[in-house]
Amino acid sequence: MPIDVLIDRLATDLAPVRPRDVRREGLILAAVCLAELVLFLQMSGMRPDMGHGMQQPSFWWRLGCLGLIALLAGTAALLSFAPEKSATRPLAWLLGLVVVSLAAGWLVLVGLGSGPGSHATTLTARLDWRQGLQCAYRMVLLAVPPLVALGLLMRRGAATERAATSWSVGIASAAWGAFVFVFACPSDDPLYIAVWYSVGCGLVCVITRLLLPRLTRW
Repeated sequence: MPIDVLIDRLATDLAPVRPRDVRREGLILAAVCLAELVLFLQMSGMRPDMGHGMQQPSFWWRLGCLGLIALLAGTAALLSFAPEKSATRPLAWLLGLVVVSLAAGWLVLVGLGSGPGSHATTLTARLDWRQGLQCAYRMVLLAVPPLVALGLLMRRGAATERAATSWSVGIASAAWGAFVFVFACPSDDPLYIAVWYSVGCGLVCVITRLLLPRLTRW
């Protein structure tokens, strides 16, 4: 069979592929996240003493840091879905931002002695592992919508560094899940926040790193 005829037959059923539009994908991701936040708040997901919580420095520290991490990690993930974009360098910056955010929380809330809950008599009482496990579980669930959206977008793209890209997706999803959970978090103790938010976000990142490269393999 002539090569020209073979090529024509192979290309007969091919359909044009719509090119990626990062801005469009960003809007889709933003819509998913906003819809989740609105539904969560409408379903009485807020803590009953929200007025008191909003007066605590830890509330705004969490919102600011988690929102910034989610925004930058989501942007890095979307950009890394293109084959010519590297995911490794943005990942290093994201990890640095996470460390800086934890350090800022320690300096502002603990170093200045403004951390609520510091009067607790024991470490066990401050951490409250039963409540902490529930909080981590809820953070993981709240990270699912952006994780699914980013996973589908990654599958449609052509990321060449899927391991690093998966970490970026995990960080973005975990940060957003934790961001939403801030409105329901029952504790303002910086020690509690540092431990259980790290557990919840860490679980999301590890699960994403293990599963996403397999689910998006082409």
